[in-house]
Amino acid sequence: MKVSLDRDRCCSSGLCVSNAPEIFDQDDHDGLVRLRRTTFQPSEYPDLRLAAELCPCGAITVTEDTAPADGPAATGS
Repeated sequence: MKVSLDRDRCCSSGLCVSNAPEIFDQDDHDGLVRLRRTTFQPSEYPDLRLAAELCPCGAITVTEDTAPADGPAATGS
């Protein structure tokens, strides 16, 4: 799972931090969202999805990992 932040869209609501403080933080200088780290455990995926959904400005984008295109599901076997 990949998380992208658009700090230009961030309105500093802090919903991401209150939902997942171990993942998100707010910059001390301007209050804008920042990630504490860039790798996540599968158990954290629901919190990441919820933070993106709750963000009033749409500043958080979550991209799900996809299965490899050359795997068995792709060939129908």
